Amino acid sequence: MNARSLTLIVLSLVFGLGAAFLANNWLSSRLSATPDDNLQNVVVATVEIPFGQMVETQQVSVVRMPKGTVPDDAFDASDKVVGKIATFDILRGDIVRGARLAEHLGGSTLASLIEPQKRAISVRVDDVVGVGGFLLPGNRVDVLATKQVGNSNSDAKSETILEDLRVLAVDQTAGTDKTQPVVVRAVTLEMSSEEAEILVKAQTEGKLQLALRNPLDNHKKPLAAPLATAVAMVEKPAPAPKVAKPVPRRSGGSAGVTIIRGTKIELAKAQL
Repeated sequence: MNARSLTLIVLSLVFGLGAAFLANNWLSSRLSATPDDNLQNVVVATVEIPFGQMVETQQVSVVRMPKGTVPDDAFDASDKVVGKIATFDILRGDIVRGARLAEHLGGSTLASLIEPQKRAISVRVDDVVGVGGFLLPGNRVDVLATKQVGNSNSDAKSETILEDLRVLAVDQTAGTDKTQPVVVRAVTLEMSSEEAEILVKAQTEGKLQLALRNPLDNHKKPLAAPLATAVAMVEKPAPAPKVAKPVPRRSGGSAGVTIIRGTKIELAKAQL
C-alpha cells in the first residue's frame, strides 16, 4: 500500500467520523427541543357550564393552543378555575376566561355574582309581573310602577322607575338551562343602593311590573335631577318684610301715628 492510498483512507475515516458526529449532534438537539414551542396550555370547558354554577374539575380540561390566539385572561391550569362561579353561560369547547368567572368567597353562590358596589333585591311576582314566566337568570328588565293618584281606577299613573337591571335569580335558582316559560314567585334583581331605595319605596306605594329587554338594548333614559335639587331650582327666596318708615313729628302739638292692620297701613294723628 503506497502513501497516497493510506492518506485517502485516513481522510475518509476523518470525514466519516466528522459527519457521524454532526448528525448525532443534530439529532440530539431535535430530540431535546420542545416540540410545541409556539403553543401554550389553555383551560377549556368540556361541558356546558350554566350561569351561576360553580366550576368543577370534571367540567374543564387543558389543551394546547397557539400563543397568538389565546386571550390575556385565559388560564393555564385547571386548579385555577375550579371552585369559581360562572357569571355567564360557558359553552362546551369555550376558553374559560377570567372575565366570565367570579371568586367564591363563602356563603351562597348568588353573593359571588353581585358586582362590587351593587345589591341584590328580590321582588315578589306572579305569572303577569314575571313576564309570563319567561324571565331567566341573566336577562335584563325594566321596572314599571303604578300608583293611584285619585279615587277611581282610571286615575292610576304608571312610569318606568328603573331600567336595564340584571336578573340574578328566579325563585331560589341562580342558573338554569331551560328555555321554556317557568312561573316563579320571586325574582332577584341586581341594582345600586340608590335604585334599591327607589324600588322599595315604589313597592309600598303601588304595584310593580317587569318589562323584559332585548339583551342588545342598553339604551337608558337620562336620570332625572334629585327632588331636592329640583325643588331648590323652582323655589325662590321669600321677600323680606316691609318696615314702615316712621313719620316725623310736626310742630303744632300733634304727631303722626302709623297703624298697620294686616296688609293695610293707615296714618292717624294723635294729640300730644
